[in-house]
Amino acid sequence: MRPLLILALLLTVPAGPAAAGETRYLAYDAADRVTQALTRGVTLEVERSLFGSISVRRVISTSQRGSAEIRRGGPDRVLQALPEGVSAPNIYSIAPEGDGRGLSRALCPGADETWLAVGRVRLARPLEMHAIGRWSDGTLRHCVRLAYNWRGEWSMPPAGPSLDEPTPLPTNR
Repeated sequence: MRPLLILALLLTVPAGPAAAGETRYLAYDAADRVTQALTRGVTLEVERSLFGSISVRRVISTSQRGSAEIRRGGPDRVLQALPEGVSAPNIYSIAPEGDGRGLSRALCPGADETWLAVGRVRLARPLEMHAIGRWSDGTLRHCVRLAYNWRGEWSMPPAGPSLDEPTPLPTNR
């Protein structure tokens, strides 16, 4: 049993940094008029785990400058505020810092806090999000349904010298 444990530890050490997660950028276009009026399109900064699950870290406006950090988690009551038959099991709280405040106000005007209930994020598939707000009297209400069509994935620039660094000259040796 001990040799098996040592072998498992040796195999996981080199994979440590790679197993931490992979950042990707997934772009979506608005699928209906309500979504078009509120957000037009979004790019999600996501982290894909070693086992393939996708967790959203940030919502970036595709048409305008702005992004909002979102954090996984929220009260279970958020799911109870969803309309009948909606399955969006992932709850994210919108951080009130920076553009998060503006996003919260746009999605749930008058709410003290806003959460996003997000369906399963999958590549090349439509995405649905629901905004739920908490008002000053403590009640949670469904604010809006946002529907998106898959647009694509942003490719990352190749690793190499940055724009500030001079490009090395080729040598003829």
